[in-house]
Amino acid sequence: MPATTTCLGVLTPSSNTALEPLTSALAQSAGHCSAHFSRFKVTEISLAEGALNQFDDSKILAAAELLADAKVDVIGWSGTAAGWRGFDTDLKLCERIQERTGIKATTAILALNELMQKLAVKKLAIVSPYTADVQQCIMNNYRAAGVDTTAERHLDISVNHSFALVRPEQLLDLIGEVIEEGKPDAVVTYCTNLHAAQLAVEVESRWGVPLLDTVSTTVWGMLRAAGRDPSAVQGWGRLFNVA
Repeated sequence: MPATTTCLGVLTPSSNTALEPLTSALAQSAGHCSAHFSRFKVTEISLAEGALNQFDDSKILAAAELLADAKVDVIGWSGTAAGWRGFDTDLKLCERIQERTGIKATTAILALNELMQKLAVKKLAIVSPYTADVQQCIMNNYRAAGVDTTAERHLDISVNHSFALVRPEQLLDLIGEVIEEGKPDAVVTYCTNLHAAQLAVEVESRWGVPLLDTVSTTVWGMLRAAGRDPSAVQGWGRLFNVA
């Protein structure tokens, strides 16, 4: 384990209250690791023009530059917008962050997709708080990438702050439903403002299916980008044992 501290810089939606405590706990579990956060304004998740414009790169890059002032080792966008906007938007964002700051970058969705590839996931179950049209866009993008969504649940919420108010017990019930219905290779809690990351061990023990929570995938991707072994994170699910 390295003697120096790895500093994870995390880009955070402004109205999010779940990902910061969860990410900090994950960083602490990794050992010699700390998490630092920079926000930009995100209050609504929908396909409306105003909601989509929240993810304009200029706002995200400004937040990334503030993280660079802290001399973080890696910058991670802990958000799932590429799921409905298109995966290439995150590839381009990471390129621009690195160009602007000189710091390696990753995202929740790029890390998730890499994990799914490593785990040979072809059948996916998705639990999200989103509206039906947003969820459909996510499923369409995965279908185009060769991954079928065999079961899904969504809560038809568009106010970002409200996502964190969904009880973990409800999420666990929904996860169980999609696993039993869809017989997936993996289940994803697709939103970084859900209190779901801590459910991984119980989900995997009860149903034998890996839970790929998007707060956790962000940390997995950041640790790898920083040259750290994600398996140092214990008690947060099988994904951290994927090299």
